[in-house]
Amino acid sequence: MSVAVIDVATAEKISKQALLRAGVPVHQADLQIQLLLYAELSGHASHGLLRLPRLIRRIGNGVADPVTAGASNWRGDAYLDVDGENGLGPVVAMGAIDAICERARRTGVALAGIRNCNHLGMLAWYADHIARRGQVAMLFTTAEALVHPWGGRRPMMGTNPIAIGVPAEPHPMIMDMATSLVSMGKIHDFANRAQPIPPGWALDEDGEPTTDAQRATRGAVAPFGGPKGYALGVAFEVLVTALTASAIGASVVGTLDADQPCNKGDVVIVIEPAKGVGPMISRYLQDIRDMEPAEPGVPVLTPGDRARAARERNAREGLTIAQRIWQEIVDLAQRPA
Repeated sequence: MSVAVIDVATAEKISKQALLRAGVPVHQADLQIQLLLYAELSGHASHGLLRLPRLIRRIGNGVADPVTAGASNWRGDAYLDVDGENGLGPVVAMGAIDAICERARRTGVALAGIRNCNHLGMLAWYADHIARRGQVAMLFTTAEALVHPWGGRRPMMGTNPIAIGVPAEPHPMIMDMATSLVSMGKIHDFANRAQPIPPGWALDEDGEPTTDAQRATRGAVAPFGGPKGYALGVAFEVLVTALTASAIGASVVGTLDADQPCNKGDVVIVIEPAKGVGPMISRYLQDIRDMEPAEPGVPVLTPGDRARAARERNAREGLTIAQRIWQEIVDLAQRPA
């Protein structure tokens, strides 16, 4: 399949222009593109610019509001209840994060429960922002039922990722992982590239194992780690729904389609770390990196190291994007406003 190598500045300029053409204000467009490029640079094309054309279609179809930052109210000192009003994911989420980061300075911990908000994208981006403020972050989100239960054949829960960010030097520790073996977005990326997926990743629409990416997009993704990953996925689904009063299971829509209001939930927790622990955590992470690897020449990494190295490399070498996706973005940027 044909791919394009695009330098980051060009990708940012043209992608932002596509959003502006769709009626997105400058500030909101900046946040959305920062999020998508962070994922693209990190090597997670499934959460990168691949998502932009669909988001623009959602705006055109009236199920994504390009302007609103949502409406929120404090339910007690430390719980921010957020109605996203169908706003863009990073716009609503960063507004909530700004509020709870400030509140956590006083209360020690603060939580935002977000509903009616479009796709948040790669949670590591938010965890990184919070950790660089010197605070600990935990984020959870749900999505369409794309993952089959352990031993099942039909999708019954979302990929339901969790991200954790902890301040450290020289870089925060950032962990971001789904409770599925892979994201459905990654399978869509394989399908766009006309590449087969590895065995064990997914079932087809008939509940049978498949390596055909196109068939897998109509089927179900496997939970990671067998029954343990499955249990975490269910627990996060129930946790987020309990805190946000959002949809659950097969009722969730809006992160993979272009015409349904997004009804999943998001939870962000910000915590003030204990005083004086930063140097100890930084030393511990460096001790892990410095240990003798089991395989010579393959360094031991801590969570987030691989993605950070990918961002540095891709910032130098450019982004490899499916030609079809890039051309669609260019066309969107050039259409009449």
